[in-house]
Amino acid sequence: QVQLVESGGGLVQAGGSLRLSCAASGRSFKNLHMGWFRQAPGQKREFVAAISWSAGIIDYADSVKGRFSISRDNAGNSVYLQMNSLKPEDTAVFYCAATTDWPARRLIDQYDYWGQGTQVTVSS
Repeated sequence: QVQLVESGGGLVQAGGSLRLSCAASGRSFKNLHMGWFRQAPGQKREFVAAISWSAGIIDYADSVKGRFSISRDNAGNSVYLQMNSLKPEDTAVFYCAATTDWPARRLIDQYDYWGQGTQVTVSS
C-alpha cells in the first residue's frame, strides 16, 4: 500500500505560480512512476504530468507544457509540480497518483494509488 498526501494548493492570481507537493509513505516509492491529474468542476479528471521512477522520462499534457514542471525526490519520497503562468482555466482539484505501468501513464484507471487532492484556484 502507498499513501499519498498532496499539499501546496491555494488561491493565486492569473500569471502567478504555485508549487504542489505530494508526500508518499508505505511501499517503496522509488519503484513507482508518479503522475499529476486534475479535475475541474463538472469535468472529467484529466492527465497533467507524469515522471518515471528514475526521473529519466517526463511527460506533460499539451495544455501545461512549458508552464508546469514535474520533479521527484526519491530519497524524500516526494513528487512536486511547479506551476507557472497560471491561468483561470487551470482551476481544479489536483491529485497525485502512483502507477507501475509507465506506458499507460496518461490513463486514470492504470493508477493504483491516489491522494485526496488539493484545490488550486486561479483568479482572473
